Amino acid sequence: MTSNVAWIFDLDNTLHNATPHIFPHINRAMTAYLQQHLQLDEQSAGELRRHYWQRYGATLLGLMRHHDTEPGHFLWHTHQFPDLGRMVVREPQLRHTLRRLPGRKFVFSNAPVHYAKAVLDVLGIGSLFDAVFTIERVRFRPKPDAYGFLRLCRTHHLRPRRCIMVEDSLENLLTAKKLGMKTVWVAEAGRAPGYVDVHVPGISRISNYAATLY
Repeated sequence: MTSNVAWIFDLDNTLHNATPHIFPHINRAMTAYLQQHLQLDEQSAGELRRHYWQRYGATLLGLMRHHDTEPGHFLWHTHQFPDLGRMVVREPQLRHTLRRLPGRKFVFSNAPVHYAKAVLDVLGIGSLFDAVFTIERVRFRPKPDAYGFLRLCRTHHLRPRRCIMVEDSLENLLTAKKLGMKTVWVAEAGRAPGYVDVHVPGISRISNYAATLY
């Protein structure tokens, strides 16, 4: 039954295109944060940010482990967007597409809650989701760690085999598939691996394949 289906959406580069404006802004803000709080020059701060991201999957995890950084402080100061409305790149049929999908809908993002909700407001789709599950809700253990997926399912009484994970990250989709979820990869190009059930170039195309995922 489609009413028992739960759609779980990543946020950045899934529900909107974060590559042109959002991600460069966050990267600059994180580098500036490291410069200020670790007393580094710009080049050293940028290298350390990238090193922690490559080693731990998130700059924040490296800062918490090696520098006792308070995660809320870091996330607040690195996710400030005074001109967010001009920076978000959206697909024109986004709200219509999401409304056509039956079942419950969730956002599951490694971003902080204040940023995630602000982006959803700009997109005009916040009211379509049952809950927004962000990095704070998973005790700062970001995807692809299975902990967050399981915590989301327990909190909202979801059965993984009735969930559809929609993501731009193959690494995150692999975790979802291992837990028994159906997987949708949002990417313009690339060859989909076997653990991807549906590959779409943009979120507005998902309704074309929805019936095959129930």
